[in-house]
Order: sequence, then structure tokens, then C-alpha cells
Amino acid sequence: MGQTEDGLARWLGELWGEPVTVDGLRESSAGARRRNVLFDAHAGARTVPLAATIIPTVEIQILDPISEGRVRTVAEDGGVPVPHVHGSTMDQSYVGGAFFVSDRIEGETIPRRVLRQAAAIGHGDLVVSQIGAALARLHAIDPANAPDTLVRPPDDAPVAFALANLELAINDLLKPEPAFAYGLRWLREHRPDEPARCTLVHSDVRNGNIIVGPDGLRAILDWEGSRLGDPMEDVAWPQTRMWRFGEDANILGGLAGVEPYRQGYVDAGGTWDDDRIRWWRALTTLRWGCGLANQAAQHLDGRFRSIVMAGSGRRVSELAWDTLMLVRP
Repeated sequence: MGQTEDGLARWLGELWGEPVTVDGLRESSAGARRRNVLFDAHAGARTVPLAATIIPTVEIQILDPISEGRVRTVAEDGGVPVPHVHGSTMDQSYVGGAFFVSDRIEGETIPRRVLRQAAAIGHGDLVVSQIGAALARLHAIDPANAPDTLVRPPDDAPVAFALANLELAINDLLKPEPAFAYGLRWLREHRPDEPARCTLVHSDVRNGNIIVGPDGLRAILDWEGSRLGDPMEDVAWPQTRMWRFGEDANILGGLAGVEPYRQGYVDAGGTWDDDRIRWWRALTTLRWGCGLANQAAQHLDGRFRSIVMAGSGRRVSELAWDTLMLVRP
């Protein structure tokens, strides 16, 4: 940790234009792709609680830290709860990887702890309504304000783009998965029209990428998948069964049912579409199954050795089952 501590202090000193010391360094809950380091920065008489998100290798990078920092700032300006970003760099000499630094917000992030807190306090409905409102505010942001580096579907056709990418992902699987092939056929047969407009989407809001306190939702984390797309894709993803952590009766991350989520989204100005949401639920579930298979493949072929990446492979069959349950008559 000494090198990371020294590197963060040096970088913050350059950013803030004054001497900075760093202490209290500790790793946060494990992620599959990135390191999240919590620490205190001391500059003059002030102490600032911060978090650094470090990408250990560009080979697993989805969105570079500078672009992710800019997306977070745009979202913050649009009223979305997000940790304020102080700065970012692609220079790997400080901590051994590109990174960005943001405010550290206290609260629960580990899904089962979030669920225990919600059960004790009884604020599950509140949290999911706040998530719905946050997504509505995100989707209301002018896409022109988003960084140019974000992926934008060709011809503003996210449905066609998603189907094409999903077919490539299925073809790249290490071994065939018949349930995924069937799911892809169903998606083609039931494909909706392209959305009236593409919006800024987070693409990974869920139980596990949020900070929750006794007062409810405090922040949305992990913006590396941000891009332009169909807002109903964003609305569908938190409903995926995998994010319920055993609390299957509560569709929204094990926290609550759909109604408070829908109400929060609509009350904040969003337009809800059940048919599009069902289609995107099936597609994102299938796509995540392919993503888990790819994470395991990255461990197996040595691109990114990690027990978390390796363990992803055991859940592929679970996503195959989920896909079949979503597309059944």
C-alpha cells in the first residue's frame, strides 16, 4: 500500500497545488475488474475522505477513467446522486494504473448488507423509488453534454446494435449454449421499434452498484458502462433476477416490487414502457450470461487472472435458466 499511498499524495498535491499527505488506506469490497481504495487526504487544516478507482490494466478497461469522471460530473449536474469526482489521469506511474478520485460516501454497498439494512429499517420502497427517480433524471440530460468518447449506436438504433453485438458474443462463447441461441431467436422475433430518442444510460444500476444509508439512496457507483442508448434498457437492468440475492419476491434488487420503482421514475419525468422493458430484460439477462462467460475466459487464457473472474463462469448456466424463464410464453 505504501506505493499507492505515496502516488495518491503526489498526484493530489499536483492537482490541488499544495502539499498533501494520505493515510488510512484500505481496499473496499472486491470488484471483478477494478481496485477501489478508500483513504483520507490531508491538505493544510482540512481532511477530505476520498476513494480512488484504479484500473490495473487497459486490457479490461471499458471506459477510460477521464471519460468516466466526465460522465459522473454530467450526471451530478443533472441531479443524479453520484460521488463528486475531483480528477482523473491516464498516467500509470502514480499507482500502477490509470485512475480517478472521488468523494468517499459512507453507507452500505455490499448487496446482502443493503438488504439487511432495508429489512431492519423498512425503507426498501423508498430506495427503489429513489433509484427510479435518479434514472429519470439521467435520461433527461441532453446527450450533447456527454463525453464524445461514449459509445453511440450507429444510426441511433440501440435495438439493432444490441442484437448485433449479442450475436457476436454468443458466437465467441468457448462452448455452445442452446438456451442463449434460443433467447437470441426470441429477441429477433419480438424486437421493438427503435426508441424515439437515445439518452445517456448508465447500463449497470443495480443492488451492488449503489450506496445506501438509513436515509435511502446516497449514490450510484460504477459508471464505466455509460453510453448512449434506449432508456428502457437502463430501467430493465435493475430488475434482473441475479441482483435480488435470494429475495426473488422483490424484483428490484431484492428490495421492493416494481410499483415504487415505476412511480419514482414517472414522477421524476420518465416515460415507462412495459413491452420494451420486458424485451430489454431478456436481452440484458442473456448478454450478462455471455459477459460472465467472457470474464471466465479472460482468466483461463491469462488476459486477467482473478478468482472473481474465474468464478463468473459458474453462473452462466443460471443466466441461461433466467433467459428461458423470461422468454417463455
